[in-house]
Amino acid sequence: MPSSRRDFLKWSALGLGAGVTRLRAHDMQAMPKMGGGALCKHMVADQAKVPRLLDPNQLKLFVDPLPIPPVLRAGGDVLRVDMRETEQRLHRELPPTRVWTYGGCMPGPTIETQSGKAFRVDWLNALPTKHFLPIDHRIHGAEKDKPEVRAIVHVHGACVPTASDGYPEDWYVPGKSRLHTYPNKQDAAALWYHDHAMGINRLNIYAGMFGNVVVRDEHEQSLGLPRGEQEIPLTLSDRLLTPDGQLYYPVSGNSEAPWVSEVFGNAMLVNGALSPYLDVQPRRYRFRVLNASNARFFNLKLRNAQSFVQIGSDQGLLAAPVTQRNVFIAPGERADIVIDFAALAGQQIELMNDALPILQFRIGNGRVQDTSVVPAVLRDVPRTAESSATNQRLLTLDSYADCVAEPMLMLLNGKRWHEPVTEKPVLGSTEIWSLINLTDDSHPIHLHMVRFQILDRQPFDQGAWLDSQTVRHTGPAQPPTAGEAGWKDVVQAWPGMITRIIVRFDGYAGRYAWHCHLLEHEANEMMRPFEVVTA
Repeated sequence: MPSSRRDFLKWSALGLGAGVTRLRAHDMQAMPKMGGGALCKHMVADQAKVPRLLDPNQLKLFVDPLPIPPVLRAGGDVLRVDMRETEQRLHRELPPTRVWTYGGCMPGPTIETQSGKAFRVDWLNALPTKHFLPIDHRIHGAEKDKPEVRAIVHVHGACVPTASDGYPEDWYVPGKSRLHTYPNKQDAAALWYHDHAMGINRLNIYAGMFGNVVVRDEHEQSLGLPRGEQEIPLTLSDRLLTPDGQLYYPVSGNSEAPWVSEVFGNAMLVNGALSPYLDVQPRRYRFRVLNASNARFFNLKLRNAQSFVQIGSDQGLLAAPVTQRNVFIAPGERADIVIDFAALAGQQIELMNDALPILQFRIGNGRVQDTSVVPAVLRDVPRTAESSATNQRLLTLDSYADCVAEPMLMLLNGKRWHEPVTEKPVLGSTEIWSLINLTDDSHPIHLHMVRFQILDRQPFDQGAWLDSQTVRHTGPAQPPTAGEAGWKDVVQAWPGMITRIIVRFDGYAGRYAWHCHLLEHEANEMMRPFEVVTA
């Protein structure tokens, strides 16, 4: 039984009202407009939940070319990137949409850099002082005494000192800037940057504040993979839109507590465009795929069931290419894939999310000389031995619902953000973290600053754990899929499973964050600090 339902029964039997007294997402006792009796306190809607929304099926498919974000090449000079409000047309049949961006476009400019060469970025907050999306002031870090508009940039996947990591409490207001230094001592990989301001980053990212970072190194550049015009970012997101093309962020219906547990849009955007097309030649192309959605998982495949090759994941190349017919990618994850269009000259083929086409490839006629290759060996990815771990942690993923089964709180190991730090790995040490998922959801768990490897996932008896904190496995351990077998910084923790990762805490001492990358979960307490300490 999931923890939320089990807790409801347990705490109701004790007369404590569905666990609301034990753990509260908001101050439920002070919450206005509550319903239910003495044993049941839940929020009652005081406003309409959903206005009339755009049906994307009414728009013509594949009439706009795929936008390619501009490139900023990091070098000796400081890069200056401003955060600002602008308008961007998501589809030719829609009016321009108000968005918040880095560098004036959604996604923001792609930052390209060379491994081993430090670079600096001056992130200027030039946003308006009033937010245009609904803030829940009862969420931790978004209280009414905080400025409405705050921002801090996190480069997801970067190994950086904490001062430049984008710690959620390090936000700053419009008119201010922050200079971040990125040592860049890491392998070639596709990273990404996004807002991480405590309590409102779910809104800022939904508004458009994200972009890509590509780290290159000599080894990867020597492999002969597709490059230049044949290397293309595909940044995926989903949104809800009003009929006039404006962003709509869903709310609970209670004006005092508008937070909802997850946000799913019906308009699928690729590089900020709705159902675009891409002209390609009959040759190999490399696509750097990023899922920048708040909550949606994408199951990507080609309409004709043609296979493609996955060559990398979050933290760079796999050891060897993997032939795939689909790739399942959670929020925050990346997939590096190569598609060979050589046999499809003159045809059109769609990239699908399950049964929904989201991008059309238009393959040119004739034959072209393609000198690119996908080597049988990409790089050495030695598996980290379990015996190297000096500490093992059991960490629960928890969800709590009210008496009408509405989610109201998500926690990591039963603790809120502001409670004392409990995870203090030693710099240079290796640990195994066992993520015990007691919820109904898959949670993409991200650790800042470090990379890790997935050991396995194994089903377990949730009742035994809840009754006595006993791990009782109910099936064999499942190794990571071939596409997950490289270095990662996000892991999908599946429901009913204990997911084990092995992490070496190389890099820097200091305080960092680990959290669920479902942004509404993260906002409502499914985020905790950890502190890397010196021996």
